[in-house]
Amino acid sequence: MSIVALLGLSSGLASIALAQSPTPPDLILHNGKVVTVDPEFRIVEALAVGGGKILAVGTNDDVRKLAGSETRLIDLAGKTVIPGLADTHVHATGAALYEFDHPIPEMDTVADVLKYVAARADALEDGEWILISQVFITRLRDQRYPTRKELDLVAPKNPVAFRTGPDCALNSLALQLSGIDKDFKIPEGESGLIERDANGEPTGILRNAGRFVKSKSPEKSASRDERRERLRQLLADYNAVGITSIADRSASEDAVNLYKELKDRGELGCRVFLSYGVNGQGKIEDVKAAIQKAADHPLHQYDEWLWLRGIKVFLDGGMLTGSAYMKQPWGVSQIYSITDPDYRGLLFIPEDRLEQMARYALERDLQFTAHSVGDGAVEALVAAYAAINRDLPLRDRRPCVTHCNFMSPDAIATMKDVGIVADLQPAWLWLDGATLTKQFGDERLAYFQPYRTLAEQGVIVGGGSDHMQKIGSKRSVNPYNPFLGMWITIARQPRRMDGPLHPEQCITREQALRLYTIQNAYLTFEEKLKGSLEAGKYADFVVLKTDLLTCPEDEIANIDVEATYVGGKQVYPRP
Repeated sequence: MSIVALLGLSSGLASIALAQSPTPPDLILHNGKVVTVDPEFRIVEALAVGGGKILAVGTNDDVRKLAGSETRLIDLAGKTVIPGLADTHVHATGAALYEFDHPIPEMDTVADVLKYVAARADALEDGEWILISQVFITRLRDQRYPTRKELDLVAPKNPVAFRTGPDCALNSLALQLSGIDKDFKIPEGESGLIERDANGEPTGILRNAGRFVKSKSPEKSASRDERRERLRQLLADYNAVGITSIADRSASEDAVNLYKELKDRGELGCRVFLSYGVNGQGKIEDVKAAIQKAADHPLHQYDEWLWLRGIKVFLDGGMLTGSAYMKQPWGVSQIYSITDPDYRGLLFIPEDRLEQMARYALERDLQFTAHSVGDGAVEALVAAYAAINRDLPLRDRRPCVTHCNFMSPDAIATMKDVGIVADLQPAWLWLDGATLTKQFGDERLAYFQPYRTLAEQGVIVGGGSDHMQKIGSKRSVNPYNPFLGMWITIARQPRRMDGPLHPEQCITREQALRLYTIQNAYLTFEEKLKGSLEAGKYADFVVLKTDLLTCPEDEIANIDVEATYVGGKQVYPRP
């Protein structure tokens, strides 16, 4: 559609843009506060929708003139409308199934963990595995792993694996069944660490060594139809908090097929950008073969609902588990069970191999990203991109850094120069800031999720959640409520901590909204198609019960959605 007019100012509002259309709009929303998030961040009264796209935004009078006899009119009664929100980092297919077998209670302490393990031991046969995933030690009030002895006491006849990302804590039977004893060694050339006591015996804590655990889940398996239905339910819950687009940041072939099945059935409630998950620690030939498979996939061609456009690898471990790769040593730590004063975490991929695989993906029109939590990992990935950029210009290819919680001025400067984008998750600041401050001290957190510095330097950042488990925007791991995420970037107030964490890195409400709209659209190469309410873009928008821009700051995290639209169709609540 072509722009035919920029009309003059009216009622103190910014000018409107109209798009030519052969037919009247299907829908007009008027008498509201429409926050366009366009380059001028204009606020207007009304918008018109037709054919799944926005036809016009502007004053009530100008937009209502477009109405035809079949146009539906909605009086917003002063309510706020924002662009559809995006989450640039989810693992939806796995999260949807997490409680398929049984509900998982909230675990706030090590005692809660042990109570759950004991309950599972009673429910299962002797010898069956008890598996706990992503109950992070930074989020337990005790701020430590459950010990091997504690797990033995509550489940002496069941192997137990307490898994947190690439790391885990095992009881004695789990170690025995996995063959991890005093003589066990990680094969030469492979990444990983088995923590040992003074006698050389495994303590039960494994860092980036979960692949050696020979566990078998006792939980019931979901059928294909059940898996698809659970994913549909989760996408509907995303809609309930205003999310209209997601990026799955480590999709398997099976996950890709599940999304496609929903799309083919007309049940894909969110637009989905896929980063194909690749084992970066495998043979380089296997890595390249996996990248080529993604490049050759039919979904690599653009589709507004489902687009396979990225590659994701894991470069280091986690800050929640004690294996993120840092520039300086972690320090001896009771929280993370670290006894080596020189331990810096784990870098999973040698830097020369990292450059090879990133180049191979970027040359094939695939956005490359790597899980990079520690500042050492971030600098390694940024350096690889900078090396590639010398002969393969990368700005338009938008190479990405995922997580990048710990940053540095040098890394940020290189990101600006090369055009590297960042995929961050604010919830970690809120949930884990107090523990990280206790571990590292205030000075080492000066560039922890430095949203203001990134904005000032012109580095494009997207907001996401890293949602891994459970359906429910605030009960999930991690919480995927985008209004909570916005509030965190505005207030920077960790729970269980007095005062904000480096308040000089706070951003404004306008900047926070951009994180979850136009900037996330930029991360997925779609800023000309969505992310703002402008004529010609997809009609993805959200009606709020509370005005995000003027409500008391503490209310932002609890904003409720009145209605969500994707492609001009109401997806929440269901009509």
